[in-house]
Order: sequence, then C-alpha cells, then structure tokens
Amino acid sequence: PPTQHLWLTLVLSTKTAYVRQVGVAIKNLVDREQDTWFGSKPLNPNPDSRWNTYFKDNEVLLQIDKDVRRLYPDMAFFQRPTDYPCLLILDPQNEFETLRKRVEQTTLKSQTVARNRSGVTNVSSPLKTSPNSLSEYEVLPNGCEAHWEVVERILFIYAKLNPGIAYVQGMNEIVGPLYYTFATDPNSEWKEHAEADTFFCFTNLMAEIRDNFIKSLDDSQCGITYKMEKVYSTLKEKDVELYLKLQEQNIKPQFFAFRWLTLLLSQEFLLPDVIRIWDSLFADEKRFDFLLLVCCAMLTSSTGITGAILGIFPPLTSFSPKVLQQQFLGSEGGSLGCLEGAFLHRVLNRGCLNSS
Repeated sequence: PPTQHLWLTLVLSTKTAYVRQVGVAIKNLVDREQDTWFGSKPLNPNPDSRWNTYFKDNEVLLQIDKDVRRLYPDMAFFQRPTDYPCLLILDPQNEFETLRKRVEQTTLKSQTVARNRSGVTNVSSPLKTSPNSLSEYEVLPNGCEAHWEVVERILFIYAKLNPGIAYVQGMNEIVGPLYYTFATDPNSEWKEHAEADTFFCFTNLMAEIRDNFIKSLDDSQCGITYKMEKVYSTLKEKDVELYLKLQEQNIKPQFFAFRWLTLLLSQEFLLPDVIRIWDSLFADEKRFDFLLLVCCAMLTSSTGITGAILGIFPPLTSFSPKVLQQQFLGSEGGSLGCLEGAFLHRVLNRGCLNSS
C-alpha cells in the first residue's frame, strides 16, 4: 500500500495467510475422527477422488524435490539446517505429513536380478550411487529442516495454489535468490519469517513473469519468443554489425536469451551479483524492458561473450556462466560494484545503451 503506516499490518496479514496455506496444502491423509483415508480407496478410478489429487501432487513434488536439492550446488547454504524450521509441520501433535516423508514413500529402491552362466539367479545389492545423486545430501534428524526443504515447501504450495501453471523447471532458480536474501538478513526477525516473506515476494514476481513459463503463450506478444526476438531487434539498433554476424551464423536468440530472460540472469552470475542486478532490475518501473537492455549490453560489451555465441564452435551449449564473470567481474570474480566505467555497469545505473 502507498501509505507507510499500513505496511506492518499488511506484512502481518501475509504471514498469517501463509501459515493458513501451509495448513491447507500440506496435511495428512488420515482423518482420525473417521479413521479413514479420504473416505475412498487409493485405486479409486474417479478423477475427482482426493487420492487422485494426492498422486498428481506427488508427481509435481518429485520434480520440485529433484530441482531444489541441486539449488546452487557450489554453496553449502541450502544444505545447512535453518534456525527456524516450520514447527506447524514438524510438531508430532499435528496431523501433517512432511514433504520429506512423501518423497521417501514415493521413491522406490531398485535391485538388479541377473542369471549367471550356471543358471543361478542372483539379486544384487543396490549399486553405489553417483556423487550427483540425491544420496549425497545428508538427511537431517527429525525436527530439523534444511534451507532447500523450505524452498521446496514454498514451490509446492505455490503449485497447489496455482494449478494453471503449477511448477515449471526453472522456478527454483527464481525463488532461490529471494529466499537467500531474507534468510541471511542480519535482522533475526527477517530471518525468522523468511519463508512467508519469500513466498509472497515470489508470488508477486511470478504474477509478472509467469507468461514466460506457459508454453501455449510462447508465440504471443507476452510470451518468451516475442521477448527473445525483442533482444535481437534492440541489438540491431545498437550494433548492426554484430546483429548481422549472428544472423549470418544462424545463431538464434533461443540459444542463449531464453535462459537469460526466463531465469532473470540468475544462472549467469554468482549469487551476490545476481542480487545486485535484481536490486536494479526490480527498482525499475519498466523492469523487463530494462532486462532486455541488460541482455543487449551483455552482447555488445563483451568480445568474449560474442565469441562464445558466434561459436567458432564448440556450440553455445558449452557456454559457461564463468565467461560472463570473467568479462564483467574480472578473472578473480568480484562485485558488480567494482565495474566503474564498464559498459554493463553504466546500463545497470540507468546509463544509455550506446556502443562503448
């Protein structure tokens, strides 16, 4: 609200609303009063069966679980326990089934059955999992939650409340920086309510960018394809030579701009620099026009990025975010605040988009 004295009231009401949503979206199947499971059997073919809804929810949950477990793998933060777990769910007196338990019950461990040359059938032990498998994440004791589990719950509740879009891969990369910002705030009160605050910030942000995640809208004026083409049309205005070179090489904006625009550059920079960029991005009234300018600036201001895109192949699929970091932040990394005089830095600080 525009009136500042109403801010605290709004914040408190959103926190209360989120607790209520947790209670609705994540609840146990068991109805103790009737001692029944939704009053129907799990194999009930009725599409309106609450069991059917439960199983569909599990499909969404498994995809979310897979994505959030590998959120910012180079950082230990998301694997660490939060100081403020959701007591509403973890309290054994309440009728809640944790998302962790639902995932464990849904996932089956496999064994290999093989017959040797003598005709003897052997059942092998489960193979050792790769370092990148889910088992690399230590299971925290009961009563504790890792930060990625909090992010998982945020995304699951969002999917439940927005069945039209539910969950699409990449949303985890949007919610990650938001949650990290709240959960690492020096103010303990902000930390304590990081989950609820992140949920509503994420919901508000998704209200503006959700069209990027809806495939049926890709070719519409609000879809991601239109926005990618807009990057090229802007590039043509600012650097026609580079634009023609990209056209000559048949380099389509989908090869690089799709990820840049959909994930708001969250995969192209280190997390502290993502937060710095988003700070400027969200402060701009025409924030997504501004994002197009930043993407164009990234192309025109860096010969390293241009070379990677133009390919003298290996193709762009091997294009590393480290290229961006080295070009804009220096080989040792660093902060965007150190880019005095750099082209991208001028754009981020409302400079003009002229060739440097």
